Amino acid sequence: MASKILVLNSGSSSIKFAVFDSALQSEQPERSLSGSLSGIGTNAELTIAAPGVAPSVTRVDAADHPSAIAQLFDALQSRHGLQQFSAVGHRIVHGGPDHFAPQRVDAQLLKDLHDVIPFAPEHLPQAIALIEAIAAQLPTVPQIACFDTAFHQNLPTVARTLPLPRRYQALGVRRYGFHGLSYEYLMRQLPQLGRADGRVILAHLGNGASMAAVRDGKPMDTTMGLTPAGGLVMGSRTGDIDPGIARFLERHDQLTPEQFDHLVNHESGLRGVSDTTSDMRQLAAAQATDSRAAEAIELFCYSARKWIGALSAALGGLDTLVFSGGIGEHSAETRSRICDGLQFLGIQISPSLNSQNAAIISRADASVVVRVTPTDEESTIFRAVVSLLSKKPELST
Repeated sequence: MASKILVLNSGSSSIKFAVFDSALQSEQPERSLSGSLSGIGTNAELTIAAPGVAPSVTRVDAADHPSAIAQLFDALQSRHGLQQFSAVGHRIVHGGPDHFAPQRVDAQLLKDLHDVIPFAPEHLPQAIALIEAIAAQLPTVPQIACFDTAFHQNLPTVARTLPLPRRYQALGVRRYGFHGLSYEYLMRQLPQLGRADGRVILAHLGNGASMAAVRDGKPMDTTMGLTPAGGLVMGSRTGDIDPGIARFLERHDQLTPEQFDHLVNHESGLRGVSDTTSDMRQLAAAQATDSRAAEAIELFCYSARKWIGALSAALGGLDTLVFSGGIGEHSAETRSRICDGLQFLGIQISPSLNSQNAAIISRADASVVVRVTPTDEESTIFRAVVSLLSKKPELST
């Protein structure tokens, strides 16, 4: 059992997890178990799936992330006999200006993460609480932090610089970019699928959505900025907006900074424009009879289309466009509406291939290859954990 590695991908109210066998490494690591804890703090549900077995779904009492992980450990032990792990890997959204490469969690890293909570107040408190709860329950098991910002660490200066007074750069105010674990996985897949060089746009479209521009394997730009709230219109996040709106709403509605932050991250995007939901599937089903749903979808697609144009300009053209994430992988209509009007870039998709969610949905005569590639952040974390733990410590002289 000690060869099992647990990977945790935590969000503000959810935890996705996967269990890998560290002795079974391959280009496509296979999970022995996977699942999620959703609705933490409200009506929490635990889903556990094993290969070839229908997922089990149970209601659990999980008021916060520490109680959620306790419920998960109890279920893994009682139902599947998992009592120990050789390591636990974590997706950490933000490491601030000093932490990018995967590293083992220790007291200093935990202190640093507490210090950089202002960079990601919607995500870091829960991730830290999760790490501390596991340390209390499994004190001898190493925990590895894998940062979502690492992929974008070496963006060109012009791409990472935000147009604020230079003195704020010393505080770490810059464009960081996120979904890096997803992008690392997608770039690993491209050589197996075809060309990985040239000019590539990776579109991770889900409840959280972003894009990354990559040229000859090197990240050149990305849509999200200092925090995950910027860039594209998202499920419940605004994406980029006029900063003057904060002052306007402070005067009009007396919004505090905390209330504005909640508005930007939880009440806006698809949810805000539709006035109903952030779920693209529900919006698609309602768009024929609800103009608000139709307008929300159109805004999402319009925002994505603009960003593809902008990132293509940054790359000097485009060779490959990759759709991924929950919406990018499964919504043929959304992909079609995003690509419609981008023929001037060489993007031409096949309606039949697109409707099948085929691996390549572009027409054979199109100059840009458009791919649909499922992402796998958990396997990226697994690889990082195995790589880090296999390194021999340096000997002091």
